[in-house]
Amino acid sequence: MTDETTQVISMNTPRTKNKSFPCLIVIAGANAGQMYRLKAPEISIGRSHQNTIPILEEGVSRGHCMIHNLPGGEVMLEDLNSTNGTFVNGDPVTRRLLEDGDKIQIGSTSILKFTYNDSIEENFQKQMFESALRDGLTQAYNKRYFTERFNSEYSYSLRHKFPLSLIIIDLDHFKQVNDTHGHLVGDAVLVELTKRMHAAIRSEDVFARYGGEEFAIIARGISHDHGLILGERLRRVVADRPFDFEGLSLPITASFGLCSIPYHKALTPLQMIEFADKALYEAKNSGRNRVCTL
Repeated sequence: MTDETTQVISMNTPRTKNKSFPCLIVIAGANAGQMYRLKAPEISIGRSHQNTIPILEEGVSRGHCMIHNLPGGEVMLEDLNSTNGTFVNGDPVTRRLLEDGDKIQIGSTSILKFTYNDSIEENFQKQMFESALRDGLTQAYNKRYFTERFNSEYSYSLRHKFPLSLIIIDLDHFKQVNDTHGHLVGDAVLVELTKRMHAAIRSEDVFARYGGEEFAIIARGISHDHGLILGERLRRVVADRPFDFEGLSLPITASFGLCSIPYHKALTPLQMIEFADKALYEAKNSGRNRVCTL
């Protein structure tokens, strides 16, 4: 195995005037489409959640590499003695000045493109990213994003023996709302539910529309006991205040199913979902408007 040599390549191409700040865009791997503006003097990238840009993927070291914003506007990438290396345009690097368009590979599947953007490009990229990840009606995350994120969070939790809770939520008697008041009212209830959930959970929690009137929450670092407390708090957020729409005041309740690791011995992400789903049906069958676990 040959030793890696330090590569320092000077940036000869002048920066386009209307491109004012450096950024990274994820073009392959989890969170494809996500853009990170490189503002700080140093930006850390790695598997740990402590990093500025966390990449929860196999083959990525806890502290994998570092971006340095240098005086004069140049940007340098530095590998932090990662296990599997950092690559730019297919070449292994130790330290390298980045040029507009460089593609950085970290781990087995994650590729980030380095470029300079202006505010118009940044807003467009954000809109494209959000539209790919969000449910069109509620603006909760969609099922595709939920699946990718949950797989990543599960792997991280298992590897580091870190608690993880999954809560699946289903609105009670929601078909009656649609049948009695129409789908516009039903849609308004789903939108209002999403607003209440987003206001009640942490910024690091993931709230996603799983299908129809069914939603899911990924709660990193939340143990089983605290998952029950969280579920009960969210149940009250739904049940304690009517849902108002154009003169209507609708009492709405929801049922909650919880699965947590390491409390539950779930061997795969799919098993966690199945456990939470069974707990949800237990909540439905035992009277609704409650939180259940197996």
